[in-house]
Amino acid sequence: MCALPVLTTIRRTEYAELIGLFFLIGAALGMWFVPLSTVLERHGFAHIRPYAFAVAGVAAFVSPLLFGAVADRHASPVKVLRWLALATAGSMALASAAIQHELSSWAVLALIQLHAFCSAPTWSIASTIVFARLENAKKEFGPIRAMATLGWMAGCLAVSAVGADDSTLAGLGGALVWLVVSGMTFWLPALATPKAVANLTWSQRMGYDALSLLKNRDHRVVFLTVALFTIPLAAFYPYSPLNLRALGFSHPVAWMSLGQVTEVIAMLALGALMLRFRLKWIIVGGLALGVVRFGLAATDSPWGILAAIVLHGASFTLVSITAQIYIDERVDPAWRARAQALMSLLNGGIGNMIGYLGSGAWFVACSAEGTTRWPMFWSGLSATMAAVLIFFLLMYRGRGARDSKVV
Repeated sequence: MCALPVLTTIRRTEYAELIGLFFLIGAALGMWFVPLSTVLERHGFAHIRPYAFAVAGVAAFVSPLLFGAVADRHASPVKVLRWLALATAGSMALASAAIQHELSSWAVLALIQLHAFCSAPTWSIASTIVFARLENAKKEFGPIRAMATLGWMAGCLAVSAVGADDSTLAGLGGALVWLVVSGMTFWLPALATPKAVANLTWSQRMGYDALSLLKNRDHRVVFLTVALFTIPLAAFYPYSPLNLRALGFSHPVAWMSLGQVTEVIAMLALGALMLRFRLKWIIVGGLALGVVRFGLAATDSPWGILAAIVLHGASFTLVSITAQIYIDERVDPAWRARAQALMSLLNGGIGNMIGYLGSGAWFVACSAEGTTRWPMFWSGLSATMAAVLIFFLLMYRGRGARDSKVV
């Protein structure tokens, strides 16, 4: 059995701070994102569900790159995260209140959009903070990133424990956690404030100069693969809870946390995997698990949907987290925040936008007279994931065997 990587490059107290940061962010995200589908349905907003999830894609087109450019050029990433976390807490509370009081659909969507704009950059900024502190991201990022998954699980279980699976209390709880994140930034390891750059163009101020990273073939293929991977992935959280309920499961938010079990295991093992396999084959493994996951869900059976949820975590980790480590290794540190932000734009923006709207239309096409043909729905997503796997296998080259860093 592979030994787990040892965290050694910074002080133990700094690891505790970084672990705490990821844990809290994961909890806040899980408390909002996972129950959102059932919360909207209970309060009469089921008709806006695809759009409520798609607003995250709209925000990702602007917000991550904009704040990534700020963190690279103007302000310490820690300070950027502090104010973003505070804004996310306020906007999440407002959106939850709007749903609770059943305001107009447009008002609810507008507030969810505001929340998405504030929260979209937080993950890439937090990742930038962690990567900047690590000397060996291949070995050490996985275990630290696993804490976010444990936080996500804790947030989901807390929601179900208080019976808030379809209640706006979930969002209000998440807002409180974001306030704690904002306060925690005062104790995070300090990062130097970047020197302001003079005579910036509009494109540079918005962070769109990061698109030049796509001129490199392998960068382009990795970025596009993660974006394409996100398209079928986007259907997982809005529709898996509905399938669970159709199969007779209560507390679907708690059942959904099973996916985080394999996510944690995969993250803890990621460092050992990277010592034995090229990043290419790790990503291929994650994509293949994605194909199998949706195939199992297509059986429309209790064991099939639970097995699909369990495989979700490993599939996500082997593709998305490996891609983040690829960026840290292959991109100049001066571009680190913008590169992570570009990844957020492509998967959180383009991938999620197409995924949420496309899966919403696909769900309607697979539904009639109040029933859903779940085998047809999940089989379509499995075929989509298979197409992404074929694309990556055909297009990615990677570094040659003579390179000092094998990618």
